[in-house]
Parts: sequence; C-alpha cells; structure tokens
Amino acid sequence: SPRLGDIHAIGLPPSLGDAYLRVRANLAHFAMNYAIVVLVVVFLSLLWHPVSLIVFLVCMLAWLVLYFLRDEPLVLFGRVIADGYVLAALAVVTLGLLLLTDATANILSSLLIGLVLVVLHAALHKAEDNADDEVGRWYAPVPQQLPQ
Repeated sequence: SPRLGDIHAIGLPPSLGDAYLRVRANLAHFAMNYAIVVLVVVFLSLLWHPVSLIVFLVCMLAWLVLYFLRDEPLVLFGRVIADGYVLAALAVVTLGLLLLTDATANILSSLLIGLVLVVLHAALHKAEDNADDEVGRWYAPVPQQLPQ
C-alpha cells in the first residue's frame, strides 16, 4: 500500500473530480502526517520570533498529549471526542494563541505554505483502494458510552 513519501504513488489526476476524491481520501488517510508537515513549516517560520516560538512549543506539548501520542480515544464529560474534532480544536487554539504574538503575517504565510504543500500532495498522491473507507471516520457518529 502506498505511503506518504512513496514516489511511485505520485501522478496527475485525470480530472478535477478525481483530484477532489484523492484530496478527500488522502486528507483522511494521512491526517496525522499532514498535521506534522504544517506544524514543521510553522515551527521553521518562527525561528526568528522567540515569543511566538515559545507559545508554539507550549502548544506542541498539547498536540503531543492530546493528538499524536494518544493510544485511547479522548473522553470529555463521558463522551468520546472524535480525532477530527481534537485536530480542529488544537489547530484553532494554536492559531489563536500564535496570532496574539507579533508574528501574524509570518504565521499566516507559513500556514498557507503548509496547506498548499498538503493539498498539492493530497491531489497528486494516488489514493489507496481502501482510502474511501477512512473518509467516513471523520464523519462517523460518536459512540454515546464507553465499553465497560
């Protein structure tokens, strides 16, 4: 099965519709990898902004604990929180805190660069046959209770 860096899985999509389906499937399949790519681009852009870099590093601790290193689902008030919601919340909080520092233009341009890299890869990377199954995981209903 193709991996994120598999050069043989890269190819132009035959149509715009196929590009959309690839992007959708690859965003679901490589979500964690794409988050890392965007975070690395933002990190590199903050090397000359120490206050922003400190805020970013503190946020990265939250990312590590709540998204990257978690083995079990996140539970809040007895409800399981889907990974897509955790990713969105961490992104909004990180962006919000970084925009409170003095590097707004730098942060927004690095986010744009990271997002362009992600969408470009997602459109050019041939989706796996079973990648469509993973798209549903972002929209799947959240279980009401945890197994005992």
